[in-house]
Amino acid sequence: MFRKILIANRGEIAIRVIRACKELGIKTVAIYSQADKDSLHKEFADEAICVGPPPPRDSYLNIPNILSAAIVTGAEAIHPCYGFLAENATFARLCEECGIKFIGPSPEVIEALGDKMNARKIMKRAGVPVVPGTEEPVNEEDALRYAEEIGFPLMLKAAAGGGGKGMRMIGRKEELHLYLQSARAEAEAAFGDGRLYLEKFLLKPRHIEVQILADNYGNVVHLGERECSIQTPSYQKMLEEAPSPIVDQEMRQKMGEAAIRAVQAVGYKTAGTVEFLVDDALSFYFMEINTRIQVEHPVTEMITDIDIVKWQILTAAGEKLPFVQEDIKFRGHSIECRITAEDPYRNFAPSVGTIQRLVLPGGPWVRLDTHLYEGYTISPNYDALLAKLIVWAKTREEAIKRMQRALEEFIIEGVKTNIDFHKEILTSAQFRDGKVYVGFVKELLERRSEDEQRHMGSL
Repeated sequence: MFRKILIANRGEIAIRVIRACKELGIKTVAIYSQADKDSLHKEFADEAICVGPPPPRDSYLNIPNILSAAIVTGAEAIHPCYGFLAENATFARLCEECGIKFIGPSPEVIEALGDKMNARKIMKRAGVPVVPGTEEPVNEEDALRYAEEIGFPLMLKAAAGGGGKGMRMIGRKEELHLYLQSARAEAEAAFGDGRLYLEKFLLKPRHIEVQILADNYGNVVHLGERECSIQTPSYQKMLEEAPSPIVDQEMRQKMGEAAIRAVQAVGYKTAGTVEFLVDDALSFYFMEINTRIQVEHPVTEMITDIDIVKWQILTAAGEKLPFVQEDIKFRGHSIECRITAEDPYRNFAPSVGTIQRLVLPGGPWVRLDTHLYEGYTISPNYDALLAKLIVWAKTREEAIKRMQRALEEFIIEGVKTNIDFHKEILTSAQFRDGKVYVGFVKELLERRSEDEQRHMGSL
């Protein structure tokens, strides 16, 4: 077992990993930027070391400084959490070269799956269904030719993509040139790789993912699915739930088996997530494998009673999974709302400032993962995630009511948040009926805007 782990991240996820380490009896080292000198993750860790100024490239993406921090403090392993360097194969390889365990899959696996086009080819060979699309990077001529073959709409994606970066839905031929340019520029800025590919656009697809755990001895289990279709117009997830309201036992088994085949095809180790798109006929298609812990992992923990972060660490340390697929049981329903410093009614404009008043929700079966406190200053340098509010109940209907109650209790003053918009989603008949899809949030906001315009016109 590791004696000391450095957490190469910040915010709520760094605290989540620190808590898991403490319960495993592992010492922790927090890294922080100058902007995070008063952060909770720094206070909760056994040791803390500054790795640079506020901009991520100078601190949380500064590989030499992070590796130096691990070496100086005697950390045997690095947990990258999500974002920043979590899916950076170069970082994983340099950790190995420095004799430090990277808590995640091997650099070879990260490279193989980080290239989305290559991942598609691997999945096809493994018998995992993929969305029809191009096998090689496209230029404008290639894209036009492919569009003529299968027709619009199409989805343009970055080969090295993730988090919605470099993604564009192309509805007609006239949009192709502009979107190719903007998507390529965004992909180059985000990933240093401007290669793009095309997929057939599925009309009103659902985004459903399967959590897996794998050890070093060939044992792989899936922990069921999560519904992740509630996303911003830029494809950032907002609300997740487990299980999905449309997945029955037969579909769960098929998706789980496909997810296991997918990770076995690349020799995957530790925790990971296989993401699928599901069409209106309930056919599912491989989208990507996330080689890290997911923001939404708590909903799976709540319905399985399995601590995913602990088992991510334990399997990285060489522990064998003590359970097989038949041991995994699912109970009840869990929902997670991502609370962000954004204004959904102003195109999700980010909000920065100092938390002047903070009232946290609680009560039975309510979990809050956060790094907030009164007086905390939100930096413009990092993402807008403030907290993850998670509830559990015996049924989906009860879970919705519990989440509504918890959101009513949650008060954050000093910055704009999306709390009220989450309340609006939960009261939507479409959400309550489980009839959501990628694009639901965009349409909800458009309907709201139309209603407001009609109201103004009647005055």
